[in-house]
Amino acid sequence: MLLVLNVNNTNTVIALYPLLADGRTGGLRATWRISTRNPQTADEYGILIRNLLQSEGVDSRAVRGIVIASVVPPIDWILDQFCERYFKQKPLFIEPGIKTGLPILTDNPGEVGADRVANCVGAFEKYGGPCIVVDFGTATNFDVVSQKGEFLGGAIAPGLNISAEALFARAARLPRVEIKRPTKVIGTNTVDNLQIGLFYGHIGLVDSIVERMIAKLGPETKCVATGGLAHLIAGESKYISTVDDMLTLEGLRIIYERNHIPSARQRAHKTQLPPEA
Repeated sequence: MLLVLNVNNTNTVIALYPLLADGRTGGLRATWRISTRNPQTADEYGILIRNLLQSEGVDSRAVRGIVIASVVPPIDWILDQFCERYFKQKPLFIEPGIKTGLPILTDNPGEVGADRVANCVGAFEKYGGPCIVVDFGTATNFDVVSQKGEFLGGAIAPGLNISAEALFARAARLPRVEIKRPTKVIGTNTVDNLQIGLFYGHIGLVDSIVERMIAKLGPETKCVATGGLAHLIAGESKYISTVDDMLTLEGLRIIYERNHIPSARQRAHKTQLPPEA
């Protein structure tokens, strides 16, 4: 089995794929979403994830590979520790130096988040290019992939939940509200006003940025959304054509394969080696 972890600031998404002998993977077996807590220890991670696997009828000894995208550097060593302690595996972290198949054409490629790399790998593999990936997480990320499959750059905006929390924290008379599609566009009470402003304001932000990116890339550009709030926003967007909940996980699965499946040249060389004496 291949264990996949996408560790973000708010949530950690865990997935399980069958792992074949040649390094390839089968179809998605299971997914779980847990909260990301910085004080969580390696043992807490290990026990929790082992219990999740057992609920699916999978023994921890069946895990033969682990790939991790983390944007929370302070817990990376904890993740590494729990993988080695509970699964006897050295995890593959998405970081500079691994094979992704995604040329990164930015000023400093090393600063591009692991989740953004995985999103672009998954998007180009599934949808081709040029492509824009909008990831609705703690932040709302816009990632741009060229027609050739290169990461050109993007944009980062405050996420919808962050915007809502900022209003609640900084304005004494404004209440915390549920993030949902409003039933009206002219609010008649404070809650209505907040929900309308947050929801349609974020749609306006997304469409404004995407529109300008498409103007640079060309009208054939595809726009794919992923992340926790993708379904809420995408239905009102003028440009988002597809919502793919598994995009980041698929990107991580593909990157794992690219680092563990021998190239055709390596396989040919291996078959030509003389037998051991």
